[in-house]
Amino acid sequence: MKQLYLLTLGLLMGSAAQAQSSDTTSVKKTDGSHVIIEAGAVKVTVGKKDSTKTEKKTVKYPRFTYGLTFEHFDIGLSKYHTGSDFGAPNGYDLETETWKTSNVGFDLLQMGIRFNPNLKVVLAAGLDWNHMRLKQNVTIQPEQPTLTITDDAIDYEKNRFSSRYIRVPLYFEYRSPQSKKGKRTSIVFGPEVGFLLNGKVKQISKEKGKEKFKDDFNLEPFRYGASIRLGYGGGGLFFKYYFNDVFAKNEGPADYKNLSFGLTFGF
Repeated sequence: MKQLYLLTLGLLMGSAAQAQSSDTTSVKKTDGSHVIIEAGAVKVTVGKKDSTKTEKKTVKYPRFTYGLTFEHFDIGLSKYHTGSDFGAPNGYDLETETWKTSNVGFDLLQMGIRFNPNLKVVLAAGLDWNHMRLKQNVTIQPEQPTLTITDDAIDYEKNRFSSRYIRVPLYFEYRSPQSKKGKRTSIVFGPEVGFLLNGKVKQISKEKGKEKFKDDFNLEPFRYGASIRLGYGGGGLFFKYYFNDVFAKNEGPADYKNLSFGLTFGF
């Protein structure tokens, strides 16, 4: 009975390891007193070793996958620039606090084809936020034909301007074979487009307390760019760059662009 419990435990552990990362499973059978189960980095032995016979089950490729997911969770910094100048654009009070101007995003849906254990192409969809922490006591005005920023006689404790996009990336993924620890090195890169959901101004001051305003704030409704992610195991680094301007054409500073970089999780 004890051997039966151990065997059942071994099968469950082997199945979990295979579902997460393994592409082949090896089961070595003997004369009934000894069983070895290998799946990825898991190896369970029951009984005494006499003689073994190996059977392999290989996953067939290409393999199609789709559904809900939570991957490529990005958290990092955003930098805005006009050409080589990373300061505020001329004529606009958009000077930001470096360590509080951030990017957060993640994928929620995906549809992909895995060609072999190492190569995969994925079309995904998710959400992406950019938060600009403004240094000056200013307000970006809603419902204006062009970007309008007014100076305020208020000392803001927090003055944040945000944009929220639906992001639709196309990923080309390469991952290395598993290491002895069951981990892989990954590189994921490809183009990405975004569709504006809304912009938001959030301000906190002693005079007015907490205030929030939502609008499109003349932001670019459709943006396009590219991303690359380098990872080991479940974590790594990301870099994203958008080729068109932050604000819509003729509605804000020209040639004013955004790049983001930082940590990413979920490969």
